Amino acid sequence: MGDSKRRPLARRRSVLLGMAGLASAALAACSDNASAPGPNATGMGQGTRPASGPATPPPSIAARSREQAAAALAPAPKPPAVPDKQQVLAEFGGRRPKEWGLHVTGVVNNSHSRHVALTFDACGGPGGAACDQKLLETLRRLKVPATLFMNSRWIHANPGLAAELAADPLFELANHGTAHLPLSVNGKSAYGIAGTATVSAAYDELMGNQEVMHELSGKTPGFFRPGTAYYDDVAAAMTHRVGLLPVNFSVNGDGGATYPAATVAAEVGRVAPGDIVISHFNRPAAGTAEGYARVLPRLLDKGMEFGRLSDVLTA
Repeated sequence: MGDSKRRPLARRRSVLLGMAGLASAALAACSDNASAPGPNATGMGQGTRPASGPATPPPSIAARSREQAAAALAPAPKPPAVPDKQQVLAEFGGRRPKEWGLHVTGVVNNSHSRHVALTFDACGGPGGAACDQKLLETLRRLKVPATLFMNSRWIHANPGLAAELAADPLFELANHGTAHLPLSVNGKSAYGIAGTATVSAAYDELMGNQEVMHELSGKTPGFFRPGTAYYDDVAAAMTHRVGLLPVNFSVNGDGGATYPAATVAAEVGRVAPGDIVISHFNRPAAGTAEGYARVLPRLLDKGMEFGRLSDVLTA
């Protein structure tokens, strides 16, 4: 009697378990891993296929898979093409500048980041082709990132060092011009240095060094600062047009490598989040390295964070 009562219940459980097994198999067939069902999903061991072969996905899933495969194989979208010189001349040749200086329309002087961006120029030319190794050692020892603006003249004088800095992930390289001239379309001067005299000359000042830097590192710089850091508004607009972001500064860290160490420390020591600092790494006899060696540990102890321009701006 007891045994006969248990048999209907056993048959009912078998039916229910069989239905659950079929439901599990159906769900497995609709998943991305339908060809590798989980253990007992089809009533067989793991990795064992049904005799009839793998389940065929519904048409909608098969179509979606084909679309995903096509998207994965499709080439990435190309960045906007940089206009050539003739296009730039045609677009900017008739424009007349209205602004001249360090802060003109289109030039970025600070960011909205919580980081401070340290930038260092290497200008090249007579007396400006050296390297402040002590400054770079301080940055590396403290793991403080920075953006290094290089001029063509400095790169040509230091090709091996320039390549070494290009390969150092702590730093990023930026364009400091071809001949280290103020960027003008009508020859405006700054600090006694005549700027580029025409749109054509301004284009060469921008793109000549862009080519040099691409050959150096295989990368195209995203930021530009001219010699003396002076622009007019037409030249700044040209800089944007050829795919570079014109960047200046909100804090002058070393006064063109003329400040003594105490002044460098005082000026850099007043930075706040969002500031962009300009200094130089091509004049080892200046007070720049010692000033930074004094002030950076204090700023780090206060919790100040530093980033490269690409960390705080969109090129």
